[in-house]
Amino acid sequence: MSHAALERALACAERARRDDQEGDEALLDLARRLRHLAHVVPGDRILELGCGDGRLARALARATRGECPITAATLDRDAPRPAGLPPEAEHLALSGLPGPLAGRTFDLVVARGLLEAGDADLLVLALELLAPGGQLLLVDPNPWRPLAAGRVPPRAELIELLSELGFVRVAVGFEDLVPGRGAAARHLSTLLEQAPGLRALSRRVVVRAQRPPREARRAAPRMADHEALLGAVSVVVPCRNEEMNIGPLVEALRAQYDPYLHEVILVDDSSSDGTRDVMARLAAEDPRVRPVLREPPNGVGRALADGFRAATGRWVLTLDCDFQHLLPEVRDLFDAAARGRDVAVGSRFSRSAVVRHYPLAKLVANRAFHLLARLLLRSRFRDLTNNMKLARREVLQRLPMVQPGFAANAETGLLPVLMGLDVEEVPASWVGRGPDMGASSFRLASVGGGYARVLWDLLRARLFGRGPYAAAVARGARGATAHGPAALQAATHRQAPPGPRQVAA
Repeated sequence: MSHAALERALACAERARRDDQEGDEALLDLARRLRHLAHVVPGDRILELGCGDGRLARALARATRGECPITAATLDRDAPRPAGLPPEAEHLALSGLPGPLAGRTFDLVVARGLLEAGDADLLVLALELLAPGGQLLLVDPNPWRPLAAGRVPPRAELIELLSELGFVRVAVGFEDLVPGRGAAARHLSTLLEQAPGLRALSRRVVVRAQRPPREARRAAPRMADHEALLGAVSVVVPCRNEEMNIGPLVEALRAQYDPYLHEVILVDDSSSDGTRDVMARLAAEDPRVRPVLREPPNGVGRALADGFRAATGRWVLTLDCDFQHLLPEVRDLFDAAARGRDVAVGSRFSRSAVVRHYPLAKLVANRAFHLLARLLLRSRFRDLTNNMKLARREVLQRLPMVQPGFAANAETGLLPVLMGLDVEEVPASWVGRGPDMGASSFRLASVGGGYARVLWDLLRARLFGRGPYAAAVARGARGATAHGPAALQAATHRQAPPGPRQVAA
């Protein structure tokens, strides 16, 4: 397709999209999901190609806190500047391609509804507009739904085409399988989107691709915004055979949140690879890196408990070793702490969160566990078992850590709720490990019993004041500790524990 034909096709698609009825809040949800999916950081240059009425560009500016330069480019040469577009955002009414975009590059290029119109020519243009390491996100109505008409090649052929053109890390995500914006619709949609036989029925797809090399991408800016957290955060990371991930995680923590770091506690849980050698090297480079070397018996819960005991910062951030790509989202946890929360949890099932390549059996078990927990504990929450948490140190050090394995993540999430603490959920993404990150040690069949025991013991503590959690729940409800957090001091006798606060972004 010639540039002139491509321009006509893009302009036609853009005009058709002006008539869609998607509301501003729905576009803001989409912008937040795109932010999570691309792990956008302040300063990333964002281009929306074919911006139409500019509402998505406006939503992207809101979702990125106005900290990313936004360029909204339209193929309608006579289009006025969209109303409400922030004054710092650039608006380009192109008379041809690439026009004023020639020679410019961006860290993120977003094109909505243009996949079919552009074919390979749009992809070549997008590759030219991306900086090394930059990402392309194509947001389109699902062209692979049954009976859908269009010229988009089959999914496997599209991925192959993108790879042949020079893109790497190509992936297709399916969204909006279940209509509606409520929590129930979002949960059900997320669940069904992971099922290979059903995801093709989704109403929308997001094609993600990256220009190589990843290493060439500009270093992330520091995002330490809150003076109260400077030098106050202990990071606790349980590690078992994570030789490939520890270095990138610590490097990214220092790059993005160095002023907050009081210490980074790496708890090795009897690794059999070179994990301990990497820890020793990191500790030699930075005295704030503190290895804790465990011997059997092993278990994530035991590793977390040892890390909590070793922590000396006023706040404790818990992370998995493979979270290095998710660290921009940790900023939202720090914001919650600055608002006075006792605990902040990265929720993978909030409305604007992103879930990709989540094993279906694990996802079903996760949703069933949370549904049962909500019913039995009479509290509202979406996702409290993610090991992306930020809590006051005294909260975690006073939790009775009973479970030796992965079920400890349920203890650190649910116990603070039953204790009457101020817990807030913030959206966080979950993307399955890539080949460069090794294999996860999580096995559903071996850990499910631990989660069931946590729920049973919490119910016993809640109803009968019995079991290993009873004292902590009673102490939290009374708010009688002399050194507990402010929210615990102010707690009163309540018939049911309050649910965590939930925010959309």
